[in-house]
Amino acid sequence: MTEATSCGGVVIFRGKILLLYKNVRNKYEGWVLPKGTVEEGEEHSETALREVMEETGVRASIIKYIGKSQYTFSTMREDICKDVHWFLMMSDSYYSKPQREEFFMDSGYYKYHEAYHLLRFSNEKQILEQAYHEYLNLKRQNLWGSKKYF
Repeated sequence: MTEATSCGGVVIFRGKILLLYKNVRNKYEGWVLPKGTVEEGEEHSETALREVMEETGVRASIIKYIGKSQYTFSTMREDICKDVHWFLMMSDSYYSKPQREEFFMDSGYYKYHEAYHLLRFSNEKQILEQAYHEYLNLKRQNLWGSKKYF
């Protein structure tokens, strides 16, 4: 089994969560959170920010580390065990543009309950729950965003 590491973000703007819709050659892949593979010499936080930017066109800021999810999948050649490190992030606008080269056909910000039900994978739903809980805690303490946000 080959081990792989990716990093991604739960990006929030005005209480809504950024999602991507993936569709490869008209085969439904589903809604996902932005994430991607760590490049040599990159810190996990750098990878997460880069992947969010590449996949969605969003310049986000990291608020804090949320946690790690793990899953396995098979390719025609091998089985892969992947660790994904997740960060809670903040955006300063609703702008997003899906990366077509990676088969992302749509992107957008959704209310929590919509995002939760749209997400295809249970491990991403769990990360969303953790991140949104943290977001609500920070917001309750007036620690989320700037005065412009409120």
